[in-house]
Amino acid sequence: MNKLKFWFAAAVLAMPIAGARGAVPTGTTPPDRPVRVTAQEVENTNKKVAGAYSALVAMWNNEFKRIGERFTAPRIMRYESAVMTACGVLRPENAEYCPNANAVFYDDVFVTGLTKLAADELGTDGDMVAVGVIAHEMGHAVAMQLGYRSRNSYENESTADCLAGAFTRQAQKDGSIEPGDIDEAFYGMSLAGDPTPEATGNVRYDRMIQARLARESHGTKEQRMQNFRNGLDGGPEACLEAFR
Repeated sequence: MNKLKFWFAAAVLAMPIAGARGAVPTGTTPPDRPVRVTAQEVENTNKKVAGAYSALVAMWNNEFKRIGERFTAPRIMRYESAVMTACGVLRPENAEYCPNANAVFYDDVFVTGLTKLAADELGTDGDMVAVGVIAHEMGHAVAMQLGYRSRNSYENESTADCLAGAFTRQAQKDGSIEPGDIDEAFYGMSLAGDPTPEATGNVRYDRMIQARLARESHGTKEQRMQNFRNGLDGGPEACLEAFR
């Protein structure tokens, strides 16, 4: 449910990303060329993620304290290849919040590749894409610790998108937003929508596809961008009733 397909829908993951630990198949269109990341680029992305993690923990500690609650910060864990977690096996090209371990896991080569895609497309450093991945997963932790966990996948994902926007709003207030960061955030969200499946003509099969999409829905790209915008404009109060 909380996997990185929230960020780039499976329909657009097609480009190979070659990194220090081998090839990771992922990507977007356009462009349709390989994206290569170096060990130094992976290290740079991990440093950016670490900084964002510290800022996220500080923000949510303060927000929870404001409403008389206590936030238990998740650990952040890098991984490569498949990894066994308390929530099951997490495959490559992914990120996930595991509530059973209270930890955010992310494939750092994959996230570095997404960062480079944004950098190449926008002419920026692209780092807000990596930050957005972590902010979204942290959003799941925030919501769950406040007792918000819907059976409806879209409601969970839209809340996490909104909370990622709320973090970006706080980063603006703190003066840590760089030129191009907001564009990078929306660039990532613009690629994040669920694909629209084409009808096969097999009524039973089409119903199965629609039912699965409903269970795992993250929203269209327009919905995802708007949910992020809601948090960016309105802060945590726009995302969860507990903060109002």
